[in-house]
Amino acid sequence: MEVPRLDRSGMSSPTSPCEDVIKNLSLEAIQLCDRDGNKSQDSGIAEMEELPVPHNIKISNITCDSFKISWDMDSKSKDRITHYFIDLNKKENKNSNKFKHKDVPTKLVAKAVPLPMTVRGHWFLSPRTEYTVAVQTASKQVDGDYVVSEWSEIIEFCTGDYSKVHLTQLLEKAEVIAGRMLKLSVFYRNQHKEYFDYIRDQHGNAMQPSVKDNSGSHGSPISGKLEGIFFSCNTEFNTGKPPQDSPYGRYRFEISAEKLFNPNTNLYFGDFYCMYTAYHYVILVIAPVGSPGDEFCKQRLPQLNSKDNKFLTCAEEDGIMVYHHAQDVILEVIYTDPVDLSLGTVAEITGHQVMSSSTANAKKDPSCKTCNISVGR
Repeated sequence: MEVPRLDRSGMSSPTSPCEDVIKNLSLEAIQLCDRDGNKSQDSGIAEMEELPVPHNIKISNITCDSFKISWDMDSKSKDRITHYFIDLNKKENKNSNKFKHKDVPTKLVAKAVPLPMTVRGHWFLSPRTEYTVAVQTASKQVDGDYVVSEWSEIIEFCTGDYSKVHLTQLLEKAEVIAGRMLKLSVFYRNQHKEYFDYIRDQHGNAMQPSVKDNSGSHGSPISGKLEGIFFSCNTEFNTGKPPQDSPYGRYRFEISAEKLFNPNTNLYFGDFYCMYTAYHYVILVIAPVGSPGDEFCKQRLPQLNSKDNKFLTCAEEDGIMVYHHAQDVILEVIYTDPVDLSLGTVAEITGHQVMSSSTANAKKDPSCKTCNISVGR
């Protein structure tokens, strides 16, 4: 039996039985009045009668695509309540494009059940997004009309990041397209000459971790939180060496792979995304064991087996460390500790600076079926 759901127009549309709408609740397709109590014609809502108004709204157990909601009510006429109306809106972003269409509010209708109740739905809840919510109580009459209370106060909350479960789903998708493994010997970081001069003059020759930007999946728990230094490791198929072109600057720091990635470090999967292009990016995190970065990742990211995974491996062969990377994805490696320039070399590249390939603050393509999962983007 299919469970009806309300789309953003207020009309019901079918969904599969396995898709959670509001946990343990059934939805009905009706047209709601707005927060000011105004009703459109033929709305099916009767004149307002006295029903308890929800107050002291509480939001808890927030995830990237669900939350629990509860409130207090006066006991008077409480037994007449048959339904709850929940008005959920994305909080307006003052910096948003004023010419862009606003999101249509999502209005949910739920049968009255013991509180708190869980609201779940990836088609109207996105990760790391601010929302406003208000609630009405309602009593369904025998003729199908509804008697409703006044709206509650409006409260605000923000949804959470992807959990390890969601990231594991992304990881599994990335594994499908990773391709065969190629050998590598160095990690490298491209920047402008001024960057390396600044590191020498102001930081005693040591590159310092900085907070990751907001590129990649919107729900990624490392964006805007994890501190690290970005490195690349992909090689050219025909030479086995790093490519000569770069999107980030004409000067390159190269460091032997074993100085960053070895048995004293842990490897984590961070993200999988694309930027409206045919090629995809995988973000990996290398953290020295027991470091602050390692503790951060241990709580939030799936850990990979350094010797056996589809993206980046480190294994001993005949007494030496051998490294491999996936051929068919572009790896972005974040190292969570400072790195001294004396551990490697800085030199000018012979290729071009290709700015169009930069991923700085790049937004993920939300329509790509290869790198998206069903919990928002």
